[in-house]
Amino acid sequence: MPQPRGVLTPDRPLADLTWLRVGGPAQWFFQPADEEDLAQFLRELPPEIAVFPMGVGSNLIVRDGGIPAVVIRLGRGFNTIAIEGERVIAGAAALDAHVARKAAEAGRDLTFLRTIPGSIGGAVRMNAGCYGLYVADHLEEVRIITRAGETRVLAASELQLRYRQSDLPEGAVLVSATFRAPEGDPAALAARMEEQLAKRDASQPTKERTAGSTFRNPAGFSSTGREGDSHELKAWKLIDDAGMRGATIGGAQMSPMHANFMINTGGATATDLESLGEEVRKKVFQSSGITLEWEIMRVGVTVS
Repeated sequence: MPQPRGVLTPDRPLADLTWLRVGGPAQWFFQPADEEDLAQFLRELPPEIAVFPMGVGSNLIVRDGGIPAVVIRLGRGFNTIAIEGERVIAGAAALDAHVARKAAEAGRDLTFLRTIPGSIGGAVRMNAGCYGLYVADHLEEVRIITRAGETRVLAASELQLRYRQSDLPEGAVLVSATFRAPEGDPAALAARMEEQLAKRDASQPTKERTAGSTFRNPAGFSSTGREGDSHELKAWKLIDDAGMRGATIGGAQMSPMHANFMINTGGATATDLESLGEEVRKKVFQSSGITLEWEIMRVGVTVS
């Protein structure tokens, strides 16, 4: 293995780094010191060794057998937030909520990010969005370091951003993103974010061990939060109609509060969570003929 300036740890348990608190170890866990350290490490890493960039684990199930790869997690040095006119440049490790708040303080509107769990790297990869707005609506460009250790700048159009998906190059690590943010009154933006938080806390199990929405909406878009939203093709409604609100397997449960949120009630394994999700998919298909697609990313090796 290369000898970086950052921290490289073998067999690092990952459960404590995911919001669901499950999963086995990373074969190797790398926390780079800075971009140069990351680039050099990837250049020297044998090409047959897989790489998995990991954010703050807010939208992730790591399977119980762990990840047979180098898991790369960006930390300090990758969480800066700079505002230059209408442009907001955020490190990939910056939390979505922090970016929204910093931008609002400077009179720039990225308020849709305020209630999205996780960091900017994951938000770009998943084209995260809510209230009818998505990363794709504001993203200008990203900086990545490729699996070969080359630094590249990609225009947003090159990522083919779509509902909960993007086309980042395989093995690439996103290190920063530049957004264009419209002007807004700081006080009004702060008030809007408080309203969004109150609405979220009233409808979602935010105090539980969860990873946000479990399945993508078959409608192909997020809730707008406005009056007149249709719920017929929303994942939560299909799960509800299939009788799976509150369903459990082991320590895993579909939230009684929000049917599309999966909870680790305590002691759940990754297998419990994934098995419950697959049971929900089966019941929804039997009930509606619709196949739900996972929104939570599931990675690693299953333990039989």
